Amino acid sequence: MRAVLFSCLLLLSASGLWAQEKEIEIRQAGSFQLDEENFPGANILERSATKQVHLVHQGMDVWSDKAFFYKKENRFDAFGNVRIMQGDSLVLTSKTVNYDGKINLAVAKEQVVLDNKEMLLETDTLYFDRTKNIAYYPANGTVYDSLTTITSKRGTYISDSKKYTFENKVVVNNPDFTLTSARMDFYTETKHAFFYGATTIIGEDYVVRCREGFYNTVKKEGFFKKNASIDYNNRNILGDSIYFNDTKKYASATQNIRITDTINNSIITGNYGQVFKEKDSAMVTHRAVAINVVELDSLYIHADTLIATGPPEQRIIRGFHDVRIFKEDLSGKTDSIHFNQTSGRAKLIRRPITDRDLQYLTPQEIADRNPILWSDESQMTGDEIHLTIDTEKEVLDSLLIYNNAFVIEQDSLNAANFNQIKGLQLKGKFKGKSLEIVDVIQNTEMVYYIYDDEILELTGIDKAICSALRLEFEDSGIEKITFFTNPDGVVYPPDDLPENTRQLLGFTWREDERIYSKEDLFHGIDLQRFNIKGNLPEIEGVPIKLKR
Repeated sequence: MRAVLFSCLLLLSASGLWAQEKEIEIRQAGSFQLDEENFPGANILERSATKQVHLVHQGMDVWSDKAFFYKKENRFDAFGNVRIMQGDSLVLTSKTVNYDGKINLAVAKEQVVLDNKEMLLETDTLYFDRTKNIAYYPANGTVYDSLTTITSKRGTYISDSKKYTFENKVVVNNPDFTLTSARMDFYTETKHAFFYGATTIIGEDYVVRCREGFYNTVKKEGFFKKNASIDYNNRNILGDSIYFNDTKKYASATQNIRITDTINNSIITGNYGQVFKEKDSAMVTHRAVAINVVELDSLYIHADTLIATGPPEQRIIRGFHDVRIFKEDLSGKTDSIHFNQTSGRAKLIRRPITDRDLQYLTPQEIADRNPILWSDESQMTGDEIHLTIDTEKEVLDSLLIYNNAFVIEQDSLNAANFNQIKGLQLKGKFKGKSLEIVDVIQNTEMVYYIYDDEILELTGIDKAICSALRLEFEDSGIEKITFFTNPDGVVYPPDDLPENTRQLLGFTWREDERIYSKEDLFHGIDLQRFNIKGNLPEIEGVPIKLKR
């Protein structure tokens, strides 16, 4: 019984000590008054000539010129040059403070300044919850240090994590950038910013937009998501996720990216891309497609990897490996491409063939490796093909094929027959969207099927050689052939020319490779391998999946 009683006494004693610890303590005051008529229950404390009123509550010191202390309610109202110190890491000053010791809540008003050693907060009204170590301003606050100033309509400071949460019309001004956001979390020690809602960062030579992101304001690097874009180096970069480092002058993006050249009116899309400002270059891979406007139509170029280099007035686009081209009336394939946007010349280049390859490859196998173009009903191949666009008029201008130029057109009346012309070089001129004239030069050979115009019956097969010839096109087909310099040829009756002599050396019909639409750019390609994850660089301490 005595033991139980002794335990109860200990508990009551401890409870009493705890209650005493919670009470507000008067440390000093210049004078003490009572005015029950006007301030019932208040101890009116005023400063002396040398010392302010000093109140203490659970590790918090409060100095003021005057204070109304309500001991029974464990609260006070402090006025004039109010200064609050909590530990050695937080100082608050204002004209007035209302403090309730029961719930540990201080309300500071007029010329409020909160100093957490890293940054200063200025506002007109601040609520300071000491239990949660949270300070909140409901209207118009400014937070700043020696470099950065942040303003917002509302804000919260969480002392334990040294974090500000800014809401409504957040504006960050820094010598290197200006940031606006709907909402932002800012860590005062690391200077890391996390933002949510419509956000814009404007630097000296870039503009970032997103609806969710992270930015290290010291290292000038960040991740951006949700409608993310960067205007950078005369390019607009869009992507599901974007990484940007202003110090290194570098940006990268993943998934559904779109890089627009704002000077040359061209676009590169893909699922992974990089931009290097110092090198004036951009690289895109994983379902990469370059898009250029030609004749109010789009010219699409797909490659495993697309690289754009050079300043806007001298920009070059290079495509490597399994290059495919599509335009409404023109398509092609090659191993690599070199496109000069200034001159408008696109070079279609085959994969290099070694001397050893030449020893065992047949002319047909070499032709299968050569670049190829389809224009209307014509198939054209050669060791290298140059396609030129008139950049001022934005129309197809001319065509050049170097070495082993070969033109094939399937007979419209008999699919087993093919009109063929080959030579060392080919020069073509476009009119509108189609070839108008083609000159085949040097060591020229031809096989051409001749029909009776009235009964549409095959009457002969013209097989000829000459130094050069000209093809004139009309209605998407060969309309006229003109031979130059002593042509030598024979028109054979169909039955007199064996089937195995009707094809010129190196003949190959590659219709199954032809590209008829934008979708065909990816025909036969495993698109799943283009879905990539985690290719963005990592920022120390910050995951790509942003966490608040």
